[in-house]
Amino acid sequence: MRYVTFSLPGDSSQHIGIVEKDQILDLSECANFMGIQIPSTLLELICKGKSFSDMLARTIQEAIAGKNSNFKSYPLSAVRLQAPIPRPQKNIVCLGLNYKSHMEETARARGREIKIPEVPVFFTKAPTAVNGPQDDIPWDPNVTQQVDYEAELAVVIGAGGKNIPRSKALDHVFGYTVLNDMTGRDVQQKHLQWFKGKSLDGFCPMGPYLVTADEFGDPQNKRISLRVNSETKQDANTAAMIFPVAVIIEALSKGMTLESGDIISTGTPEGVGLGRTPPEYLREGDIVETEVEGIGKLRNRIVISRSS
Repeated sequence: MRYVTFSLPGDSSQHIGIVEKDQILDLSECANFMGIQIPSTLLELICKGKSFSDMLARTIQEAIAGKNSNFKSYPLSAVRLQAPIPRPQKNIVCLGLNYKSHMEETARARGREIKIPEVPVFFTKAPTAVNGPQDDIPWDPNVTQQVDYEAELAVVIGAGGKNIPRSKALDHVFGYTVLNDMTGRDVQQKHLQWFKGKSLDGFCPMGPYLVTADEFGDPQNKRISLRVNSETKQDANTAAMIFPVAVIIEALSKGMTLESGDIISTGTPEGVGLGRTPPEYLREGDIVETEVEGIGKLRNRIVISRSS
């Protein structure tokens, strides 16, 4: 299934739906579908557990196949797609230096020793940074002059757990989405840590869909790419991760409970602005397209938005 959160023209209320070809079937219009109470948000749906989501998906697919779903539908082009989870319940957990080539380019740019991490490097982004898959990214030049991009595959946890073994880790994944881990590099450098420079408002575009784990398949064999003004800047495969998704979940859950709806972004490959010679940072009007095979594409424009 390919789930979405969306809104309609002139209406800011959130709807949840599923994508069928170029149409969105609006689940929010069916408070009770064939005896199943439909949650009002994707986060609520995820939190109801795998047995519920499996039953809902099976019922929807059977209804569609029988041409008796009676869903209200909209063309994808007629709605505003939002982040699948517009306001996560906790910080988004991210990985730094999870592709060897990106680790090397970052070390060279910072004049540091190249050293492959022995364990996953975790940091977080604030929930207030979340942005839609087609929304503008606000840039305040008074805050940062070095706006950078990072294409990433993001994981949404389904069944929570603690001390999850690697062999069972992927069973805890509800689905996957695309995330651009936008960063104010100068802010990051100034504060000697990553949280502030990565948590500026709008610096976490996400979407366009949340693709369930069964449909997405192997998370370690997907092309991941990013373009700025149609010019390819990043182009790699998730097979190059130093720590695969199952290892990430195992390491993060050691002594720490993961909960339904938690979002984990798995790191970026080489090609970021910081690592180029000379560095290439984003500017007003730039169009950034972030794509992961099997999910879809974010398309965000950089706009000046000075603080009052």
